[in-house]
Amino acid sequence: MTVTTVAIIGAGLAGLNAARLLHRAGIDFHLFEARDRTGGRILTVDEMGGLAEDGFDLGPSWFWPQMHPVMAELVYELSLPFFAQYSTGDLVFERTPREIPQRVPEFAQEPSSMRIAGGTAALVRALLCDLPTERLHFGTAVTALRLTDEGIEVKAADRTITAQHVIAALPPRLFADKVTLHPAPAPRDLSRWQSTATWMAPHAKVFALYDRSFWRDAGLSGMAQSMVGPLTEIQDATTASGKAALFGFVGVPAANRAAVGDETLIHATIQQLIRLFGPEAGSPRATLVKDWARDPWTATKTDALASAHPVALGGEWVTGDWKGRLVMAGSEASPTEPGYLAGAIEASRVAVRSILL
Repeated sequence: MTVTTVAIIGAGLAGLNAARLLHRAGIDFHLFEARDRTGGRILTVDEMGGLAEDGFDLGPSWFWPQMHPVMAELVYELSLPFFAQYSTGDLVFERTPREIPQRVPEFAQEPSSMRIAGGTAALVRALLCDLPTERLHFGTAVTALRLTDEGIEVKAADRTITAQHVIAALPPRLFADKVTLHPAPAPRDLSRWQSTATWMAPHAKVFALYDRSFWRDAGLSGMAQSMVGPLTEIQDATTASGKAALFGFVGVPAANRAAVGDETLIHATIQQLIRLFGPEAGSPRATLVKDWARDPWTATKTDALASAHPVALGGEWVTGDWKGRLVMAGSEASPTEPGYLAGAIEASRVAVRSILL
């Protein structure tokens, strides 16, 4: 049986950063990812929906250097170019189906939202390139953890290893749903994991890709807010390389999205974009939909209902038999910025620090 010091569950931003920090410290690890790709909720794709090095972010798009210095620090350390979210021009506001959408004069965004050139997945690729490939296991879901005299028996899809510590670098609720613990976690811990909302899990994004950013020519920023829908908030998603796009967050509940299907949702979205930005919006070269509520490695059944952004509540995430052996490191477990990219970085740092002490 393989023996290691740390087993990491999840190859999103938190898991990869934890692996990087352990590797730098000379600590042996094995990282397990249920998906066949890295990134977790970070997902950058081309117009066909395939993974891309210069594409569109179906997951998190922005970071704020002034608000989240830990994120800015990592971006600078990895020498990743970034640019400001386009916001020059008027905003469009849609109040009711009976009213013509109104243009609202341009206003400055403070603090400015920043985007990584090429897409947020550039951050993932930069972290991945420093890691030993023989320690990375994709398409390998961890299903159970068992405390033994030798350490923690980590049971995965096609193997079992023994580790001294486990870093759960995935949302606490998803961890509770997917991984069985022997002995069972303390009831208080399990209740906290299950009740912690997974950020982005109930949400969906729709993109419309165009030959050019025609809304800019009309003096519009690409920003829109709607009380009609199906999109509630729309932004310019044009890439740093000039690939034109608009994207929006869907305001329709997950159950309703599943009932109507993607084709109907896309049709309604295009009609809305025509109302907001004019007839040219009716001819996208491609459309993209990502419904995170239907992603089994992001959302549980509990996540079908929209919830507020997670907040930092403090206190211990793991007590009882598993204290000191299991560490929660998903973004939602961050002591400062839960749910954000910065939260994943901070949570992974705290997790690794607790093991190195």
